[in-house]
Formats: sequence, C-alpha cells, structure tokens
Amino acid sequence: MAQYDFDLITIGAGSGGVRASRVAAGYGARVAVVEERYLGGTCVNVGCIPKKLLVYASEYGALLEEAQGFGWSIARGRFEWARLIAHKNTEIQRLNGVYGDLLTTAGATIINGRATLLDPHTVAVGEQRLSARYVLIATGSWPVIPKIPGCEHAITSNEAFFLNELPESVIIVGGGYIAAEFAGIFHGMGVKVTQLYRGELFMRGFDDDLRAILAQEMRNNGVDLRFNSDIAEIEPHAKGFRAQLNDGSTLTAGLVMYATGRAPNTHRMGLEHAGVKLDSAGAVVVDRYSQSSQPNIYAVGDCTNRAMLTPVAIAEGQAVAQTLFNHQPTAVDHSLIPTAVFSQPSLGTAGLTEAQARQRGEIDVYKTRFRPLRHTISGRQERAFMKLVVDRATDRVLGCHMIGAEAGEIIQGFAVALKCGATKADFDATIAIHPTAAEEFVTMRKKAQ
Repeated sequence: MAQYDFDLITIGAGSGGVRASRVAAGYGARVAVVEERYLGGTCVNVGCIPKKLLVYASEYGALLEEAQGFGWSIARGRFEWARLIAHKNTEIQRLNGVYGDLLTTAGATIINGRATLLDPHTVAVGEQRLSARYVLIATGSWPVIPKIPGCEHAITSNEAFFLNELPESVIIVGGGYIAAEFAGIFHGMGVKVTQLYRGELFMRGFDDDLRAILAQEMRNNGVDLRFNSDIAEIEPHAKGFRAQLNDGSTLTAGLVMYATGRAPNTHRMGLEHAGVKLDSAGAVVVDRYSQSSQPNIYAVGDCTNRAMLTPVAIAEGQAVAQTLFNHQPTAVDHSLIPTAVFSQPSLGTAGLTEAQARQRGEIDVYKTRFRPLRHTISGRQERAFMKLVVDRATDRVLGCHMIGAEAGEIIQGFAVALKCGATKADFDATIAIHPTAAEEFVTMRKKAQ
C-alpha cells in the first residue's frame, strides 16, 4: 500500500501549476491539482489572454483612421463593449475547458476547493484530507489597493475585465505595465484617461530611454499622464467619483482603477503549519530549484515573487517536474527574461538596461528613433525606437530594447540571439529584411553619444 495518496499535490491550477502537474503525471507520478477559483489562473482568466484581446479591440479605432491615408473610406462605426466582453468570456470559457482536458488527459486528478496545509504532507480541502510525498504551491498573486480613505470605491484589473459598461472617463493609478496597458486599452475605446504615478518616471526597471519615450508617445496619443501624483482620498460624486490628489487638487471620473502592484497569494493557507518560510512580502522563499524551507514543499510562479510572468512560471513548473520525477535536477535561468508591454505603442526588451550594463563595465550603446514606413502616409506621428547595449571588451550584445508596433514579436527573436551570446559583429553581419522596422537592429552602426 502506498505511503501517500498522491506523489504530488499541486495547489493552484495556473500556468506554473498546470505545467508541473502535466509533466509530472507524464513521468508516471500520481498527481492531484487543487483549485478554488478557475482553471488557467490569472493569465487565462484576468491577465495575459483577456488583456491582449482587449488591446486588439482598442487598436481598431486608430487603424480605421489610418486607413484613410491608404485610400480607404471607412465609417468609424460604433464600438460595443458588451459584445466584446461576451466574446472574450466565451474564449476564456473555452480555455478553461482546454486546461481541464490537459490535466485529465495527462492523468491528473482535479479537485475543486480551497486547499490548506495541515502539515508538510497533508492537505485539507473542505472535509477531505489528502496526503502527498511532495506539495507544490502555485497559487499566484492578487492585485493590491492601498488603504486610503474611499479605497473601496476603486477597482483593480480583475474587475476591469467584467465591467457592465465603459465609463466616459477613468483615473488609473500606477506606473507599471498593467497601468500602462489599461491606459492604452481604455483610451483606444474612447474613454478619457488620466494616469497617475507617484514617482518621477514610470515603468521602473525598464531601460530609461524606453521609459521616457513611452511617456512621450502616450501623451502624444492623448493620455493625461501625470508623474509625482497620487490619490489621497476617493469619494462618490455625481459624475462617478472624485479623487483628491496629494497636492490638494481634485479629479472626477466615472471609474478609478488601481494597478499599483500584486502580492503573493499565500495568506490563510496554513504554510506556517508546514514549516514554509515566507519573506516580508508574503512570498514563498525558495532556492534555485524552487524548493522551499520545507524539503518536500516546492513553489513556482507569482507566489515566489521572483518574476511575475507566465512563461517564467511555466519554466519553473517544468523544472520542478524534471527535478522530482525525472531524476534530472533542473534550475531555471532567471538572468535573461525577455518581456513585452502591450502599451500603445508597445514595448519589448531582452537583457540588460543601459544602467545595469554600465555597472558591470565599459559599454557601447547604439540607438535609433524613426517614423515607421506605415506612418509616412497614415497620418500618425508615432515614432519607433530601438537600442542595443554592447559590452565593449567582448562585443557581446547585453541588451536589446524597442518601442513600436509588434515590439514583443520582434524582441522574441532577438532574445534567442542574446541567449546564444551573439555579438554586435554577428548583428552587423546579418542581412536585413527590407523594408521592416526590425531591420534597424542589424543596420545600426553609429554609436550613441
């Protein structure tokens, strides 16, 4: 008789948890996945997927206007938010089913309910008591709203995906990628957008050129972007809500949305009963193999607060399954994580920022800013920007950064080159695809001053 009910119990059916469970089951492990909310986690339900669908929807208005420059006469028409949300919901429901099928086809057992740990090997789900040789914490993160007077009147990105109707105006508080993306989404759908950020310049952690140029482009597009600004209090108003700012001024809007960060979703799980150490932010402390302070308990994804990105969670989940059930200890390399921000214009980046690279040694910087061919007759003034950061001693490209259409699609390919250790000479020797924006990355020759 087996010592435990399962070889692995995964708590959380998001991207990381599902990948680990599927792969582990494929190696012959007896796997159970416990989920209290929805299959697919944040990414599928209130994150990457629905957000990108809303980004697509928000871009059509500008595309219709640009079409006139190419000889098309197209009436603007009417945008129907409710129809978009209904179609979005249908797609998310389909994906929920796909995730369920992926788990059951792999042989994993899905258990609906909230899981709590009674000890390192025992998981309670309602009245059920389940034992496991290993436990994987993959519970993700949750949006946080600062505790200010009237904060109960604000929403987060979670609720933004299910609004009954679009407001005429919105105040978005935050300076990260979620705030920037929703500013573009709402603005593209005809909503008056004011975005507030308490610091000097938003998008902290990205290359400084990207941060400054994105701010300029968003303002050029019509977003009221304000730095060194924050809300002190929110109260109901005839037009929706009135926000009193920290400088004493006020703003009114139909909606106030906070995108000021996410916290690891680890509360009330009984982790303290299992000897799992958490840091000051509530994240599970793990080593490079995603092992917690309790040897049989592992954690992946947002709940570890290493890099809150879906592909990172998937890689971590894969690595845990390899480590535990394939006799192949595997650690994820977090040193080069390409990423994209689906702002308008979009941003893509891989490798070190200029500031990070300068801390390591002497570098050369190459950059260009130009009006894409499309906009030479579209009438739009948007300009693209590209930048390479190069180690002077080795000629190796350390960072690749871009603002412009399809930045994420373009940077993904260059991220492979950086991972392979490509040099600036390799970039220079690569024949360009013309005419494209991406060709600028292999034609930049003049060093920036």
